[in-house]
Amino acid sequence: MKRDVRILLLGEPKVGKTSLIMSLVGEEFPEEVPSRAEEITIPADVTPEKVPTHIVDYSEAEQSDEILHEEIVKANVICVVYDVTKEATIEKIRTKWIPLVNGEAEKGKKVPVILVGNKSDLQSGSSMESILPIMNQFSEIETCVECSAKNLKNISELFYYAQKAVLHPTAPLYDPEEKELRPLCVRALSRIFTISDQDSDGILSDEELNFFQKSCFGSPLAPQALEDVKSVVWKNTGEGVQDNGLTLTGFLFLNTLFIQRGRHETTWTILRKFGCDDSLELTDDYLYPPLRVPHGCTTELNHFGYQFIQKLFEKYDVDKDMALSPSELKNLFSVFPYMPWGADVYSTVCSNEKGYITQHGYLCQWTLTAYLDVHRCMEYLGYFGYPVLTEQESQTEAITVTRDKKVDQEKGQTQRNVFLCKVIGPRGTGKSAFLRAFLGTNLTKQQSAAGLSSNYTINTVQVNSQDKYLILYEVDVDTEFLKASDAACDVACLMYDVSDPKSFNYCASIFKQHYMDSGIPCVLVASKADLPEQKQQHGLSPSEFCYKHRLPPPVPFSCLGQDSPSTLLYSKLALAAMFPHRNGSELSTTSFWLRVTLGAAVFTVLGFTFYRAFLKLK
Repeated sequence: MKRDVRILLLGEPKVGKTSLIMSLVGEEFPEEVPSRAEEITIPADVTPEKVPTHIVDYSEAEQSDEILHEEIVKANVICVVYDVTKEATIEKIRTKWIPLVNGEAEKGKKVPVILVGNKSDLQSGSSMESILPIMNQFSEIETCVECSAKNLKNISELFYYAQKAVLHPTAPLYDPEEKELRPLCVRALSRIFTISDQDSDGILSDEELNFFQKSCFGSPLAPQALEDVKSVVWKNTGEGVQDNGLTLTGFLFLNTLFIQRGRHETTWTILRKFGCDDSLELTDDYLYPPLRVPHGCTTELNHFGYQFIQKLFEKYDVDKDMALSPSELKNLFSVFPYMPWGADVYSTVCSNEKGYITQHGYLCQWTLTAYLDVHRCMEYLGYFGYPVLTEQESQTEAITVTRDKKVDQEKGQTQRNVFLCKVIGPRGTGKSAFLRAFLGTNLTKQQSAAGLSSNYTINTVQVNSQDKYLILYEVDVDTEFLKASDAACDVACLMYDVSDPKSFNYCASIFKQHYMDSGIPCVLVASKADLPEQKQQHGLSPSEFCYKHRLPPPVPFSCLGQDSPSTLLYSKLALAAMFPHRNGSELSTTSFWLRVTLGAAVFTVLGFTFYRAFLKLK
């Protein structure tokens, strides 16, 4: 909605333009009327719509055509004033003023016009008989108000209608020539209907209608008023009411009726509640509410967010098979102007044997979006009507910003539930297979699967009897690590091929360049463990390298078997991410207990020897 309104008064000389402005401001008819009134501003707190309003006068005697053109361009609404007692001033509306204002404007982009019949105190009848043909000819004319500057009749109403024409314009909503809603308005209202139809049965029940009414207008309808609304719809369109509920056809008819009866502010209230601007697009303020994410912090969906998206899943999982088929997924995103999930989603999250995204995979994809691009996540929630349906201020209520990772390290514990692991290794080590295996897919199934691959996979793993989300990201060895920030993650998975003697060199180099002093835990993975192991052409063997740099020993991995790959390795990655402060100490702890064990064994042997010697002496 516009933040202020600029009203320009035009018309023939002596029709009373200046008198109308002076009467409004002074609340009485002026004894002396200047040739032109100075621009005045009415403060927001004294206008019906609580918006500052600028009123501009025009004098043909004082101002040039160039100034007139500039004022027309700046105006939000034009009031064309005529004298109800002079037919000639009415004719000039058709022949001069409307063509001057909107002669070259495109359809749908014309400045709204209010016709103002002044001096009604001098005539007992009405000028509407002469005005109606003009209103029918020019669709940009919003309304006509007959008034009197002398006895103050309809003065405030005149400026209210002018303000209303700007703040609640008819043009974006309704085509007066076709007498129907414009396509963009139909699209916007259809989205609102779909969001409000919370059980997805194609009908707004009494309960859904009352929730909608309360959300938009602050209070529900009385039972009789609700029945009256449905009765009006049913009498005018048979398809508008079904099973005692309002269909989309009925919902659109109701809004058409509001507009035709001059109550388009009702439709605008609905549209703006659901985030629409004057062009019927969702505003940036609605889609992207401000959210501060300090350095070192991450973003996750909280229980409000998961509760909301869970309800969405249940709404669109029509066959209740705990998965979304392609058609169900299409219906889910029908309130979007585009399809947000591409074909790569099927390689990113878990799917069932039919290839449908499971409920678990669906939640994982939302979690991934919230972590990687929280503003995109809030945009998605906005399209689904999150603030309206949850009765919360904005989508930020669905997001948790975690505390700084440095604080987690200092305290030795974390409250985070989502962790990022970068999978790094030379080409051909099996990184992509490692990502797919995280979704429970062995190598045989991977080779037979079609579809677009993804650099990400996400799934849950058990850590200390808790489910945590782990995101795996396959690093492109050709383009990544151009700068230090490219190495940032919660845990690095350095992968080498046991059957390739040159493979480990790359991992060792990456570790020394980016991770050795970073504080980021690293886990080395020996991939293709089903193949014969070759000696690596590095100064140290992988095990020696790990021992030297206080890393856990390499973990073997293979996804060649017929069964689903083991999740143990992925749990180890998540554990390292959760407790990065342990990464350097785990090996030393192992070494310590190894030394203790060896010391105990030596003591036992020596003790036994002394015991035997003692017996001999006896």
